[in-house]
Amino acid sequence: MRITSANAFESSVSNLQRRQQALSEAQQQLTGGKRVLKPSDDPAAAAAAERALASAQRMDAAQRALGASRNAMLMSESALGDAGDLLQQARELVIGAGNGGYSDAERKTLAEALRGVRNDLLAVANRGDGAGRYLFGGQGADSPPLVDAPGGVVYSGGAGQAQAALGEASPLSIDGRAAWLQAPDPANPGGTVSVFDTLDQTITELLTTGRSSAQVAQTVSAGITGIDAVEQNLGAWRARAGEALNRMDGIGQRLSQGKLDAERQRSEAEDLDMLQAISDFQSRQSGYDAALKTYSIVQRMSLFDYVR
Repeated sequence: MRITSANAFESSVSNLQRRQQALSEAQQQLTGGKRVLKPSDDPAAAAAAERALASAQRMDAAQRALGASRNAMLMSESALGDAGDLLQQARELVIGAGNGGYSDAERKTLAEALRGVRNDLLAVANRGDGAGRYLFGGQGADSPPLVDAPGGVVYSGGAGQAQAALGEASPLSIDGRAAWLQAPDPANPGGTVSVFDTLDQTITELLTTGRSSAQVAQTVSAGITGIDAVEQNLGAWRARAGEALNRMDGIGQRLSQGKLDAERQRSEAEDLDMLQAISDFQSRQSGYDAALKTYSIVQRMSLFDYVR
């Protein structure tokens, strides 16, 4: 078999280029800290890493949605707590109005104070979450969901609760109609009572002059009964908000674990074993040095060198 000098040179140069490319790839892996720098390095590992990355991104999106839900429920729970405090003030005012020694003017003063509490409750019911939504807007409301109309407060939001984009129930709002306008009526089984109708009726009757002590007592009794029913209903919704927050803690832990698992899978698919990589780099460097020395020897083996 006849081997020409040109063939030997070309073969040596080709080998040098392959070794140099292998050394360069090992260096890139070391500097990048990744075993898979492009899909062609390991198609199966690259696909696994891409799936793990997509999973981690979904977990991030779910955690953001969960954060929005948690914030809404925290604010809702706080708002319902404020409502409970206001209803206690209203109850005390109504009880005070039952004092048989009070004149119409004194009851009028208490009624005006009760009206102020009622307006504060309406403001709480229309409280926003800071992100363009209303805490008691139900499925959605572009304006305050509880509107003070001539016939009483009406609900303009969507019935039900808005949910965050998660696989598990994570509310972004509370059904304002059910919370504020549909408390179970103890005086009418199966019926409902509105916090605002209760207070408006009590205020109107306390402002009416010339009423007897028995009539005032009836107003006070009905007012306290209605306030207690409403307060119990709002307390139940506050408990639901607390339960939702507890459930979200568990969801958050599962999402965090899922993200950690996805990141671990991605790392296993594409990250570099540094000890093995350093060993491979040193081996390739030694091979490249040997190839350079061999090439320098081959260069001196030309026939023309002997002719000279």
